[in-house]
Amino acid sequence: MVVAVRWSKRKKMPPEESQSRALPVIPSVQFSSTVASGTGPKLDGAARRMKSPGKKLLPVLVFILSCLSILRLLKIAITTTTTSHSSPRAAALSSSIQQECSSSECSEVQSNAPGVESGPRKTVANSAFLIPKEFVFLSNLITNIAPCNLLVFGLQTQYLNLSSINAGGITVFLEDDPYKISLNKADSNGTRVYKVKYQVPAKKAYELLKHARENPVCAPSTSLLQQSSCKLALRNLPQEVYQLKWDVVVVDGPIGDAPEAPGRMSTIYTASILARSGKTTDVVVHDVHRMIEKWFSWEFLCEENLVSAKGRFWNFRISNQSNDTRFCSSETVRIE
Repeated sequence: MVVAVRWSKRKKMPPEESQSRALPVIPSVQFSSTVASGTGPKLDGAARRMKSPGKKLLPVLVFILSCLSILRLLKIAITTTTTSHSSPRAAALSSSIQQECSSSECSEVQSNAPGVESGPRKTVANSAFLIPKEFVFLSNLITNIAPCNLLVFGLQTQYLNLSSINAGGITVFLEDDPYKISLNKADSNGTRVYKVKYQVPAKKAYELLKHARENPVCAPSTSLLQQSSCKLALRNLPQEVYQLKWDVVVVDGPIGDAPEAPGRMSTIYTASILARSGKTTDVVVHDVHRMIEKWFSWEFLCEENLVSAKGRFWNFRISNQSNDTRFCSSETVRIE
């Protein structure tokens, strides 16, 4: 016991730290409730300068995206206006007749206007049906004057029924699509189908309209169509087209549904000249919702001669006693 005590006395005890020694300072982080709640001090100028460019670029970015969206919508609108409002045909052409001309003049319709040749369509998929009220309108017109001389530019399923309505009269179809004509194999009394060819594309419409307005040779008082030097005159139609006096002329051809496709400028003009060579002729133009059909109808068939309309049909009644020196009596032609 004594020995243990002596060893402990010799053992040095660790020095005691002074109570006055300063403890190390540990930085403390305090979160201010005022900053979290948004009521604290504002950001300094450097922080504001870092955030302000983003705020300025945001309206510019929104403006650019809006412009791109508007341009895209305009492109879609322009594209859709150049397309045809047409539906595919659901049935083949019913039986009618096909009569080919014995001479080359009957198989090709040429205009004097130079231009790119546009061949006929190989299919009838783009040909539009007449809606029911349009067919009833046209049928009633033929029924009221049958038997009559009926000339039709174009060939559609419903039009073949017009030859039955016009029993005892003469019905002539002028068509440029060989496929449509090939479906007609049987002959029928007083009905004929001629293959024709149009060479002037729809994109030449304004050029031809300007030509007709500036040249007296295109006036309705000109001589026979076959000798006309007007660029709109169809001079190589079948002979009976020029020889007969037509009671009704229907313009629904050529297709005219694209800039490069054959347009109806010459058929509307030629129909107006043929109508003025008879006593009284009804000229019925289809697809008047389209620009060319509307323009050329107002120009050569005249608003004052418009007697009725149904669907996409306009019916003009023209007498050979009126408008001898010019087509329309009004000085200005309505073009919409």
